[in-house]
Amino acid sequence: MDAPPSKGRKKKVLLMGKSGSGKSSMRSIVFSNYVAKDTRRLGATIDVEHSHVRFLGNLTLNLWDCGGQDAFMENYLATQRDHIFRSVEVLIYVFDIESREFARDLLTYSSIIDALVENSPEARVFCLVHKMDLVQAELRGRLFEERAAALTSKSRGMCVTPFATSIWDETLYRAWARIVYTLIPNLPALEAHLARFAELAEAEEVVLFERTTFLVISHVTRSRRPHPVPDRFEKISNIVKQFKQSCTKMASNFCAFELRAMGFAAYIDVLTPNTYILVVMGPGDGRGGESATTLGNIAVARRHFEKLERESGSVVPREGGAVKRGG
Repeated sequence: MDAPPSKGRKKKVLLMGKSGSGKSSMRSIVFSNYVAKDTRRLGATIDVEHSHVRFLGNLTLNLWDCGGQDAFMENYLATQRDHIFRSVEVLIYVFDIESREFARDLLTYSSIIDALVENSPEARVFCLVHKMDLVQAELRGRLFEERAAALTSKSRGMCVTPFATSIWDETLYRAWARIVYTLIPNLPALEAHLARFAELAEAEEVVLFERTTFLVISHVTRSRRPHPVPDRFEKISNIVKQFKQSCTKMASNFCAFELRAMGFAAYIDVLTPNTYILVVMGPGDGRGGESATTLGNIAVARRHFEKLERESGSVVPREGGAVKRGG
């Protein structure tokens, strides 16, 4: 069995919202490899469901999925107030965009914020305005802004980050990637290593994904031109996650992926026991020896990133560590 994580690496995350808002569905998609259509068979959460999700080796998300029925909410705010809201790192509150009781939902949210301020005033708050796929496309932006403004006004000055989400597209991965990003320790060193690797490998773009969830951890883009697809990382998360699920159904494991096209070459490979890396090379790359060089660079980088995962302190990126492309 794995050794229990140190206390400093265990992060308590509350997942709350009205019953039927979609909390358990999104949790199952992100952490349990469900596809959206399979979440229809999920039942309502009873009281609190605890799960410990290992993330990047040393980090454990202590996820509390709290049932949203009125009786449970009253219990959380009364008899279990200290137990539920003490030592919280992140509150994720999910709102159903189609709720016909938004004013009442706001009152419940306000009470939750009061309890959080009392017990965990430094906690981060993320509000997911969910099921946006049910709203006409031309109305989504305005409706989301209205909901976000209302939530901010009830948050007692706490820093709140709102997201518009749906289980049917990449918006779910964008929101959860941002949430998990705030919890990862040693990020400056990790990002410095990634930037150094991208420079030495002369890659146009390098993206680091968590291995199980395929959430984006960090990325480096060396091109100064604006990319025409700003949400490409979340789209890749969604596509690869579904492809991995297809592999599982065929009793196969997803290990690596290589794509060579006219204008670019892309490689997805295992970087560490807990991460995948995506390396995108520019025009003219990825043919013959160039392909072998890129894959060789990934292999060379593995030991450096594995060491970084093991270490709890700050790490200064080493010089070198990749093979320069031939000129």
